[in-house]
Amino acid sequence: MLSELLFSLRHDWSPLNVFRYITFRAAIGALSAFLLCYLFLPPWIKYVRRHRMGQLVRKDGPKTHLKKAGTPTMGGLIMVLASAVCILLWVRPRSHLVWLTLASLVWFGGIGLADDWLKFTRRNTGGLSATSKLLWQSFGAIVLVSVYSVLSPWGLEGASMLSLPFLRNPVTLVFTIYLFTAMLIIVGTTNSVNITDGLDGLAAGCCAFAASGLGVYAYLVGNRGFASYLRILFVPEAGELAVICAILTGACLGFLWFNAYPAEVFMGDVGALGLGGALGSMAVFIKAEVVLAIFGGVFVAEALSVLFQVASFRLLKRRIFKMAPLHHHFELGGIPEAKVIVRFWIFSLLLIVAMLSTLKLR
Repeated sequence: MLSELLFSLRHDWSPLNVFRYITFRAAIGALSAFLLCYLFLPPWIKYVRRHRMGQLVRKDGPKTHLKKAGTPTMGGLIMVLASAVCILLWVRPRSHLVWLTLASLVWFGGIGLADDWLKFTRRNTGGLSATSKLLWQSFGAIVLVSVYSVLSPWGLEGASMLSLPFLRNPVTLVFTIYLFTAMLIIVGTTNSVNITDGLDGLAAGCCAFAASGLGVYAYLVGNRGFASYLRILFVPEAGELAVICAILTGACLGFLWFNAYPAEVFMGDVGALGLGGALGSMAVFIKAEVVLAIFGGVFVAEALSVLFQVASFRLLKRRIFKMAPLHHHFELGGIPEAKVIVRFWIFSLLLIVAMLSTLKLR
């Protein structure tokens, strides 16, 4: 990795000592990811247009979205590749948490890529079946959590800890229960981000906020001094995940440059599943499972709106919302798409600020 190589040369040139600092590598990682997306997305957009691999719009969605048909998609592939390259460049490879997070990004992004590719080859919005998608996601999550637990510095019992806001001591679960819980968190985050990806820039913006908040939390739990002062669980090597969070934030912002309303390119499942898988996995690794649910409150609300809508229709034969996910409900309520997007961003930012401001309350 480039940062490790440059840091090893610090005795020959002292300014290279800056590569020891997480904050510096986080900043340069975010900037690098942004620039890679900014540079490579335009050629990708042209390539997709040339091969007519545009967005396929659901017929049962809002009628205003029919005009989005044909918009270049799968821009998330550039996000995932840019993030992976920057992780290899700027994150120090000493921790297994780094490799597991990278594996999560690639694995879930790969599932999304397969789903997107099938949609194009079949020329419909079907893609992978819901069952097969969930099975592959669950398998990947179980493998990731199992490897993490075996390599955990606390052992299997310590790896089964669940840190809760406002409580000084984490709750320890039976390993099998924790394994199932962690799998649900990773798979749930992955699909929640995918569900949120329905308006121009909505998922990318919310992911940027969630990754930023999670990065701050990772930096705090990875620093023994801050963790002790805030009375939160100290997680060795978690600071390197702060660099990854910064890289994901930069990639989201670079993508958002072209995905902002009106979008020139869409993320596709490859981006939504890749980002969701990486965020969910990191939350599990640094014991921020509940914290992520607050940081990603928009994702939770979007997923719950779908669950409640389906349950209400099947049990009561009536709908709670005009249309699910939640962003479509507000659209059909007469709020312009751009305004819905920005308001969801604001809500996401407020949740992050509120959560971080309460860390000392234990």
